[in-house]
Amino acid sequence: MTITQLKYALAIAEHKNFTKAAEKCFVTQPTLSTQIQKLEDELDVVIFDRGKKPIELTEVGRKIVYQARNIVNEADRIQDIVDQQKGFIGGEFKLGIIPTIMPTLLPMFLNNFIKKYPKIKLKIEELTTEEIMTRINDGHLDAAIAATPLESDNIKERPLYYEPFVAYVPNNHRLRELKTLEVSDLDIEDMLLLEDGHCFREGVINLCKTYKAHEEDHFQLESGSIETLIKLSNEGMGMTLLPYLHTLDINEGFSANLKHFKEPSPAREVSLIYHKSELKMQIIDALHNVISGVIRGAIAFSNVEIISPLAK
Repeated sequence: MTITQLKYALAIAEHKNFTKAAEKCFVTQPTLSTQIQKLEDELDVVIFDRGKKPIELTEVGRKIVYQARNIVNEADRIQDIVDQQKGFIGGEFKLGIIPTIMPTLLPMFLNNFIKKYPKIKLKIEELTTEEIMTRINDGHLDAAIAATPLESDNIKERPLYYEPFVAYVPNNHRLRELKTLEVSDLDIEDMLLLEDGHCFREGVINLCKTYKAHEEDHFQLESGSIETLIKLSNEGMGMTLLPYLHTLDINEGFSANLKHFKEPSPAREVSLIYHKSELKMQIIDALHNVISGVIRGAIAFSNVEIISPLAK
């Protein structure tokens, strides 16, 4: 049994196809098939049910793949230990970022980071919080940037910044004439929300305390894009809440639509998260330092209170 054979097995389990798994592993399909057959012969079991389309794991195969993932992850960390000992900051690093953070935060730090750490090869994906949690636990992500707390025993959280909520209130809205808002002013019934699966949506609902079912004749719209919510709000469809960094790109003509909350403002905690057994700490430290430094000038940290932390 070899680490290479276990990596091949993991690739097949992930892609449910020998050809795709071979492409992922940069080997020919016959080479991959031969090594999997040798592994099955050595263990005297069948790991994959080749008669199913797509290919499925057998009952014992699921147990083997689960253990193989742990073995491969631990083997990969040997190089991490050596890198830390040598003080080397480089290599591949897989980072996930949730959709309501990616478009505003990434342009603020990415160029600075890759110039400062040219030996790090960042692989960045936009993922939901649920996808991030799964991939971190499966070893497919080294770290992620997400709204916290997440309350997971396997995940460590290092806060980067606290980002206030800002209301976007169009003309003719009941809150338009108020200079500043209080959380008690919000009503979920006249608010545009992100669709299910976005943690920012959950934070808005939590701020409003209750989420009552809409009447059949009540207009309701949920979108996957904050930009879409802004455009619909401009059309008089309702108000919405924005993360503070999104307000920095608002057209000057619509800046009057932004309404801040009375201090202490409700805010979300944004953190760098990673598995408790993660060893690429030199890269995590580098990310944390660069992002914290860049963001410090964009957000005033004083008088910001997390009234409704975003999770899930």
